Amino acid sequence: MFDDVTSSALRVAASGLALRQRVIANNIANIETPGFRAGKVRFEQELGAAVASGRPGAASPTVAESLEPGRLNGNNVNLDQETLSNLDTGLRYQMVLRALDSKFSQLRDVIRGS
Repeated sequence: MFDDVTSSALRVAASGLALRQRVIANNIANIETPGFRAGKVRFEQELGAAVASGRPGAASPTVAESLEPGRLNGNNVNLDQETLSNLDTGLRYQMVLRALDSKFSQLRDVIRGS
């Protein structure tokens, strides 16, 4: 019942976005750490391909090191980029949660016989 394509895709998206929020927080926390390389979370392309194949649960988010150039101390965290990414991720996360809520509301209505 909860392993249809839509529910699975929404679960993977929520998981990927939550991981992205944690990585962004870690990047910002280490903005002054010499040699620190920012992390970037990627999952959208893999999720899209997995949904197209009908198996969205097979997709998983990955964390890769940012290839952005660094400052003199080797740190490559860009506060402006991290802030914008955090805002974007928060909005996407809210959208996924609303979609999940809508899905569960439909199930509630069916169970109640409405």
